[in-house]
This record gives sequence, C-alpha cells and structure tokens, in this order.
Amino acid sequence: MITQVEPGEAELLTAGTVDAIVGFDGQDLPVTSIYASVERDPGLREDLQVRLSSMLDQIRPLAKNGSAGHDARLSVRADIQRIKEALAEERWRPAGVAIFACSGRGLYEEVPLPRPVRDQVIVGATPYVRPMLSLLDELHRACVVVVDRAEARLWEVYQDEMREVGVVRDPALRKPNYAAGQGEDRVRNKAGELAKRHYRNVVSAVEEVFRADRCDLLVIGGHDHEVPAFTEFLPLGLRSRLAGTFSADPAASTRAGIRHSAGLILQRHERAAERQLAADVLGTLAAGGLAAAGLADCLWAGSVAAAQTLLMPDGAGTVPGVVCDDSGWLALAGDTCPICGQPPRHTWDVLEDLAEAVRAEGGAVRHIADDDQLREHTVAAQLRFQLPERPDQPDLPA
Repeated sequence: MITQVEPGEAELLTAGTVDAIVGFDGQDLPVTSIYASVERDPGLREDLQVRLSSMLDQIRPLAKNGSAGHDARLSVRADIQRIKEALAEERWRPAGVAIFACSGRGLYEEVPLPRPVRDQVIVGATPYVRPMLSLLDELHRACVVVVDRAEARLWEVYQDEMREVGVVRDPALRKPNYAAGQGEDRVRNKAGELAKRHYRNVVSAVEEVFRADRCDLLVIGGHDHEVPAFTEFLPLGLRSRLAGTFSADPAASTRAGIRHSAGLILQRHERAAERQLAADVLGTLAAGGLAAAGLADCLWAGSVAAAQTLLMPDGAGTVPGVVCDDSGWLALAGDTCPICGQPPRHTWDVLEDLAEAVRAEGGAVRHIADDDQLREHTVAAQLRFQLPERPDQPDLPA
C-alpha cells in the first residue's frame, strides 16, 4: 500500500530569492552585503555579536568618507544601524545568514542560508550575491528511502528541510525460519517472494517521485543485508542517480539521524562531482580541447558567449575589472571596448559580471571547493566553441 504525505512549507534559498536581489538597482547609492555563520549553540551567540559588530566597524568609515556623496553616507549609516538592531533581536536560525541593505532605496533583506558561510562584508554598487549563488549551485533535492523487507519511508531532503513524501507497506513473513523440515524451504521462498514484491513497489514509488521532477539524487538507508538486496531492483535510470547508501535500523532511526546520514552522503557526492568536473575541464584544456582557464581567456569566453560551464573556486575573492554594457565585453582593464569602441564601465567584481553573463546565455556556473589546481587558474570554463582571437588589449595576467 502506498500512502502519500503532503509536504509542508519551508523558507528555502531559491533561484527566485537570488534573482530578486540581483535585480535590485540602488542607482547611485551603495549596497551593503553581509554574510555570517550562525552557531547552533545558543551559548555561542555572543561570538556572533562580536563578529558582526567587527564587520560593521569595517564599513563605518564609509559613512563618514567625504569622497562619498551625502546621500550615500546617510544610506550606509542607516544600513549599519538597521543591521545592529537585527543583531540585537537574535532571530536568525542556525547555519548562516546573508543581509542586503540599501536604506536610501528601501532595501533590507535577510536571507537564511542552509549552511555556514565565511564571514564577509562588502559595500558596492550592487548586491554581492556570489556566495549565495555558490550555495545554490551545491544544493540538490534528494529522495531518501529508508527500507526493510516490509516497509519503506520516502523523504524529500532539500537544504535543512526533510519532509516525508510517501510510505510503502506490504505483507511480509517476519520470521521465515519457524518451520522445520520440508516446510522450511517453502516458507523461506514465500518470504523471499514477498520481499521482492515489496522492493518492486518501493521502486515504483521512487520512480513517481523522480517523474514529478521533485528530486535529482537518491539516497538509500536500511540494514546492511537489506540495502544491497533492494538496490538490485533499481532500474538503470535510478541507479545513475544513486548518491550513496547508509546503514540504519528503520524501526529505530530518528528523523534527525536519517537527515544527518543523508546529508553526509550528499556532501561527499557533491565534492566528488566537483573534483571530477574540474579534472575533466582542465584535462580537456591540456589536450587542446574546448576549454579555457585563467582570467583573460575566461572573460573573453564570457564576452563572446562561448562559456558553456564556468568553474569558479569556492570562496574566490573579488576581482575589479571593466564591462561594456553595449557589446558584453568583459576584461580586467581597458578604457575603450575593442568590439564597439564605447567606454566600458568599471566593476568592483568582474567575476560576478562574468557569472551573470554566462547564465544569461544559458550556461551554468559551478563553484568548486578545495581544488588547488583550479585555484591556481582563478577560473576555468567548458566551451561551446573554440575561442576567436582576443582583440588587442593591455598586457594582462593570463
């Protein structure tokens, strides 16, 4: 029997959330962006007060800087005060938070983040969303199945939320060895057939979840001797989505325990996929294939819409540069766009403009953690086509 369970509502980081912040226009006023980790232990909340106060101290000089306009100074001053008030309320849930403020234009947004993040504060012409995009790239919606020979529970896991979406129960002979002699084999065979029928029913329920596009990865938990028996029934399509398995007693496992075990598997899967992607792209580059690495080539790839997948090291710093809004040209420096001849605008983080350009052309941006080889290049990309020759530019780093 299959019982469907309605998922509840949750406050989650979504592409819509990011898009709304990316689309904010402060016009001539600066935007304050703050990222901070939020401890789970209430006893450590004092540390959050100290860390966030220290970040606000870093930007206080901007509220007094005579080189900034009067309205800009007032806006930053009001940003600091608004964030201080929010900090005093201690309402942020554990994990992380991003805050975006431009008081002079009515912007104040707190975005709960599903994982801890590196503390940082940036005041710029636009909201600094790259760390948020990095998190969004990492997040998978997974179907977690905890199964035994008679019952399976299906969970949907996304960010910090886990919701039960289905239960599959079937008849089973719990103790097939109670008979002796010739009846023992018959009972054992019957128990085996019932288990196989149950596993097929569970697979059907899992396929329904994936057909509805609710999940993109599969995690399986259960007794060590039962999980391999169940996975044998997975069709090729589901087997390719399998991120991993974990040992659990379905009758005794808690919701928190299942979430923890599934989360570890998903993190390992994501890191392995990231490392493999980086290795593939850099290997393609070494073989002379459709790939690019380094700031100059990748900015040029973004300029001509050649980047299919952009790879950026997680936690990469900001890089100033120039952008031509008429032609889409991106570079580290230059007074005149070599494509259209117009003067480009200066940007405080050309990597963020590059990522936005890649997404606008239907490409993907992946943030890669803990890959030293990629970090040496700063950025790399899978290409749609071979790059045309770059126009003449000042001597720039490769």
